Amino acid sequence: MAAPSVLLRRRRQAEPGRPRRPQAAPAARRRPKASEQFAGWAFVTPGAAIILLFGAVPIVWSAVMSFQRNNLLTGNTPYVGLRNYRLMLHDPVVAQAVEHTFVYTALFVPGTMIVGLFLAVAMNRKIRFISVYRTAAYATMAISTISEAIVFIWLFDPSYGVINYFLSLLGIPQQQFLNDPSQALYVIVAMTIWGWTGFSVVIYLAALQGVPQMLVDAAAVDGASKWTTFRRVTLPLLSPASLFLAVWLTINALQLFDEVYLSTQGGPLNATTVLVYYLYDQAFQNFNFGYASAIAYFLFLIILVVTAIQFRVGRRFTHYRS
Repeated sequence: MAAPSVLLRRRRQAEPGRPRRPQAAPAARRRPKASEQFAGWAFVTPGAAIILLFGAVPIVWSAVMSFQRNNLLTGNTPYVGLRNYRLMLHDPVVAQAVEHTFVYTALFVPGTMIVGLFLAVAMNRKIRFISVYRTAAYATMAISTISEAIVFIWLFDPSYGVINYFLSLLGIPQQQFLNDPSQALYVIVAMTIWGWTGFSVVIYLAALQGVPQMLVDAAAVDGASKWTTFRRVTLPLLSPASLFLAVWLTINALQLFDEVYLSTQGGPLNATTVLVYYLYDQAFQNFNFGYASAIAYFLFLIILVVTAIQFRVGRRFTHYRS
C-alpha cells in the first residue's frame, strides 16, 4: 500500500488546472553522442583540407605576392607596394587584353544563349529519335577542349581547311582566319559557342519543360500567334534560366584561356591575348609572379563588378513562379 505522502502527491498532480512539472530529458537526448561528432568531422575533414590547401592558401598567397617582386626562383621577394597595380595602368598589352576579353564576352554570351534557346525550343517536342538529338546536342560538353581546338584549327586552316573550300565554291577569296589579326578572335568565339551550346540547351530545355501548358493553351484560345505566345508567355517564364546562363557564361568568358592557348597562344600580334592568357604569360613565361598576381586580382574585381551589375539589372526582368 502506497504511503500517504505518495497518494497526496498523485492526487495533486491529477487535479485539473494544476500544471505538471516537466520531466527531465534523458542525458542521451541533451547532448549528442561523441561517436557521431567524431564521424561527422571525419567525413568533413578531407574535403575541408583540400579546399583550404588548394583554394584558400593560393588566394591569400597570391594577394601577398601582388605587393612583391617575386619570381618564385629566389628567396629575394622585396615589398613594392602598389607598384604592380600602377604598372598595369601603363601597360598597353593589359589594355588590349581587357578590350579583347570584353569583345569576346559580348559576342560569346548572347551567341551561346540564342543558339541554345533555338535548339532547346526545337527539341522540346515529341518526335522520333528525340533522345538521340538531345544527346547529340549535349555531346559538345563531353568533348575535351583539346579535341575541340584541333577540329576548329583543321576547319579554319588557310591552306586546306573545309571552311575555305566552301567559301571558294561561293566565289569568296581564301581567308587566313586564325592567322589574321582581324579574324582570329571571332574564330575563337565560334569555337567556344559550339563548345558551350550543349550546356545552354540542357538548361533551357529543363526550363521549357517547366512552363505550364495551360498558359500556352490560354494564349492560343485568346487568339495569340505562336510567336506572340513565345514572346509574351514563354520567354518571361524562362527569365530565371536566362539570368543563370548569363551570369555563368559571363564568368567563364572573362576567364577564357584554354582555347586561346591551344589555337593561337595570344597571336597573331596579340590579337587574341585576353587577361587570363596574359596573366599566364607573365607568370610562367616571364616568371613575373608578382605582376601576374596583380592582374589576377584585377580580373577578380572585374568579374565581381560585372556579376553584381548582372544581378541588379536582371532582377528587374526576371519573373519567378510561386
